[in-house]
Amino acid sequence: MTATSKQKTEEAEVPSGAPSNLPDQATLMAWYREMLLIRRFEEKAGQLYGMGLIGGFCHLYIGQEAVAVGIQAALTEKDSVVTGYRDHGHMLVCQMDPRRVMAELTGRITGYSKGKGGSMHMFAKDKKFYGGHGIVGAQIPLGTGIAFAHQYEEDGGLCVAYCGDGAVNQGQVYEAFNMAALWKLPVLYVIENNRYGMGTSVQRAAAGTRLCDRGQAYGIPGEQVDGMDVLAVEATAARLVGKIRAGEGPQILEAMTYRYRGHSMSDPAKYRTKDEVEAMRSQHDPIENLKKIIEVKGFADEAAFKAIDKEIRDIVNESARFAQDSPEPDPSELWTDILVES
Repeated sequence: MTATSKQKTEEAEVPSGAPSNLPDQATLMAWYREMLLIRRFEEKAGQLYGMGLIGGFCHLYIGQEAVAVGIQAALTEKDSVVTGYRDHGHMLVCQMDPRRVMAELTGRITGYSKGKGGSMHMFAKDKKFYGGHGIVGAQIPLGTGIAFAHQYEEDGGLCVAYCGDGAVNQGQVYEAFNMAALWKLPVLYVIENNRYGMGTSVQRAAAGTRLCDRGQAYGIPGEQVDGMDVLAVEATAARLVGKIRAGEGPQILEAMTYRYRGHSMSDPAKYRTKDEVEAMRSQHDPIENLKKIIEVKGFADEAAFKAIDKEIRDIVNESARFAQDSPEPDPSELWTDILVES
C-alpha cells in the first residue's frame, strides 16, 4: 500500500460525527461567517508578513477553521481556551477584536500584548483566552492548571487545551494527562491533527496514529472527528463537553484536519505534493462544504455570500489599516509587564 493510499484509507475510517438534524439558519450562517473571517484574516496576515510588517514567526490557520469554530460553538462564556502557536483562529472565535490581534501581529502598542508578544504570545484574560504558546506542548500543562482553577473556584467552567500532532509526543503532555485524570479535572484536550508536525508526516513521527488513544493509560477517553466538518466538530465537542460538565473528568478529541500553507511562513512545504493539497482543498474545504449545505437548504444565495465576503474583507482591511496606523511601543515598555506585584 502506498503512503497516499494508506492516508486515504485512514481518512475514510475517521467517523464524521455530524448531527442528523442540522442547526438552524442563524447558526449555520454564523459558523460560515466565523470561518470566513479566520480565512480572510489569515490571508491578510500572510500578505503583511510578505511586506515585512510582521516579524518573527507566523503560523497560519488556513484550512483548519472548522476546528476552532466548532469547538467554540460548544462552549459558554465561563470556559477558557489555551493553545499553541497556530493561534489566530482561536483568538478570533474567542471574540477578540481583529484590529487588536492584527496590531499585535505587527508589533504595535494597540495590540493585545502591547506589541511585545507578536503572533505566538498574546492573551486576552477578559475573553478567557490564555494565550498561544511557542514552546511545543507547553500549553497542555498550562491548560490543565487552568482546569484545576475552574474546579477549585467551582465556577462551572472548563478549559479547552489545544495542541498539534507533533506536540502530543512531548513528555509534559502525559504528566498533565496523569494529573487531570487523578483529579478528574474539567478539561477537553483537542489534538489538531493536520497530518504534519513541521515537515514530518504523522506516520513517520507517531507510533500508533490514533492520537486520541494516547490517554488510555490514564483512563482518559478519546475520540476522532472529521476536523474539516464544522457540524461534526460541534456535535462531538458538545457531547464531550457534556460529559466533562457531568463530572466525568478529562476527555480527548482528535480533530483530523489539514493546513493548506506551510508549517510557518518560512516553510515552502516541499514535503507535500501539489496534488495532495489540491485534493484536500477541492474535496474537504470546511468553508466551501458548509456553503454547499447552506445553499441546498435555501438559507442563502450567491448574492448573500458575496455580501458576507465583502463585509469580512472590510473588517480585515480595517484591521490592517488600524495596525499600520498604530504606533510601535515606546522603548520604556521593555520594563513593563515583567513582574506581577500582589
